[in-house]
Amino acid sequence: MTTRLSHLFLRTLRDNPVGAEVASHQLLVRAGYIRQAGAGIYSWLPLGLAVLRRIEAIVREEMHAIGAQEVHFPALLPKEPYEATGRWAEYGDGIFRVPDRKAEAITYTDEEGETQQVRLPNHLLAPTHEEVFTQLVKDIAGSYKDLPLNLYQIQTKYRDEARPRAGLLRGREFIMKDAYSFCLTEEDQQAAYDAYRAAYLRIFERLGLPVVPVSAQSGAMGGSASEEFLHPNPVGEDTFVESPGGYRANVEAVTTAAPEPIDYDDAPPAQVHHTPGTDTIATLVEAANADHPRADRPWTAADTLKNVVVAVITPEGDRQLAVIGVPGDREVDLKRAEATLGAELGIEGEVQLEAATEADLKANPGLVRGYIGPGLSLDAPVLGRQGATGIPYLVDPRIVAGTRWITGANAADQHVFGLVAGRDFGWDGTIESVVVRDGDPAPDGSGPLTTRRGIEMGHIFMLGTKYAEALGLQLLGADGKLSTVTMGSYGFGVTRAMAALVEDNHDDKGIIWPAAVAPADVHLVATGKGAEIFEAAEKLSAELESAGLSVIYDDRPKVSPGVKFGDAELLGVPTIVVVGRGLAEGLVEVKDRRSGEAVNVALDGAVAHLVQRAQSLA
Repeated sequence: MTTRLSHLFLRTLRDNPVGAEVASHQLLVRAGYIRQAGAGIYSWLPLGLAVLRRIEAIVREEMHAIGAQEVHFPALLPKEPYEATGRWAEYGDGIFRVPDRKAEAITYTDEEGETQQVRLPNHLLAPTHEEVFTQLVKDIAGSYKDLPLNLYQIQTKYRDEARPRAGLLRGREFIMKDAYSFCLTEEDQQAAYDAYRAAYLRIFERLGLPVVPVSAQSGAMGGSASEEFLHPNPVGEDTFVESPGGYRANVEAVTTAAPEPIDYDDAPPAQVHHTPGTDTIATLVEAANADHPRADRPWTAADTLKNVVVAVITPEGDRQLAVIGVPGDREVDLKRAEATLGAELGIEGEVQLEAATEADLKANPGLVRGYIGPGLSLDAPVLGRQGATGIPYLVDPRIVAGTRWITGANAADQHVFGLVAGRDFGWDGTIESVVVRDGDPAPDGSGPLTTRRGIEMGHIFMLGTKYAEALGLQLLGADGKLSTVTMGSYGFGVTRAMAALVEDNHDDKGIIWPAAVAPADVHLVATGKGAEIFEAAEKLSAELESAGLSVIYDDRPKVSPGVKFGDAELLGVPTIVVVGRGLAEGLVEVKDRRSGEAVNVALDGAVAHLVQRAQSLA
């Protein structure tokens, strides 16, 4: 049935909505596809749903092609399965927890002496569904004869984002396709992983959305093998790297090839020097070259050891400090450090990092801002679990035994020169934490790295047995013995794909949808006051629908041609057809929304022309 603009629930906007910074947010709201209901929460209008359903249809077709079966779970779930896997606590503030009327209540006295009662959360709005998928298979599957098994759903997810932004790219409510494979052998699991990977590449090709598969961290999901599918785009929140030899990884997964240890038997003792006013790396290097020059070359920032104090926020909300030691010419990337620091400190779940505050430093007088160092000897460390401060000390992989450094002496205006790693100071662990830079060597030796920004569109994992073990998913094998099921997880951002498509397909006039997901095949515009124009457009619309094309028909009688053309370009249907002045000569105008090129076509041949055009765009 033709979609008539005179009856469509739609209002387009000329101006960008307040606070919308990226093109997809601006244009999807202006074109009437979505409307904001709250921070990071959006209502879907008819045209938005039309595009969304076409994306979902492509996803479903490719899932069914590899034998995945669709199910659907509730969004509101009990906390018990998430407690069993540890993720109730691991998610920290990142999820929405809610109590029901039967939840345990606690009583307390408020600041005014009034007795208050609050119910403890016993449910959550699911951020992801590993636990309930696992439980469902446990309830239904009986033996190895039921496996391999592939299940998926397209469902709304919820994350309590601290800073929802960029419209559909980072919301608190979003639609995701999540799929799970269940196997009893590693061979079957690898085959499932490969099938999903290939299906994802087909989905992105059909959508017309270029992606780069990159190695990634698994995070709270757990598991071993992990790949992200990133759409290269400057508005993306992910940074990934590529090398000439084909290495690709999210920066969080990049590893540094540590240099070989250096013999330090002949290294002279470290010396403490008075270095007033040198609480930055730049001023320290300047003073070192002026007052303590070396004979072979000038000192550089790479000769200094910078010790960065960070606050670690655990999933339970506890705050503790850690110090990260890095070469002075590098900056700490807190997001990169978050990926591994929690595990190094023995903390279960995802941690959050932030720069230490003045209050943090005042509470730890052993930390002298601008002059922090690991200590002058292994016998009397300042940093580290065994040091005077007791604060864990983690270092960059470039800091290996025998390397020599200028660093703080833990006293104002004092630095130590020639401090030897392994001889004069130790550390509690090694982590990847510095900003990856263009030109850094690829860890596989395939050349220098180039950094790029990207939007994460999908993420696939080898989950292993983490969830099956926690929830007791075991099945009888062919040998009659119980075996723990191994799993894979495969996520695809449906609403995010819609936003990414707009980021990649727009101009200063509006959206330019790829034909595969456009809300219609043809946007038909009737311009003029004569009844014959609207009668011809009406007839053409019906003929196009009969020929199998979907149509948005702008039949509004008292709207100016300029407004109609502006709306057509804003809505972004790939083909615009204008019935207007040319009708007197038996012609209609067919305009390509992407190129802007327009041709006149005989009215009696328009249907055939447009059907052929739609086929060429498919």
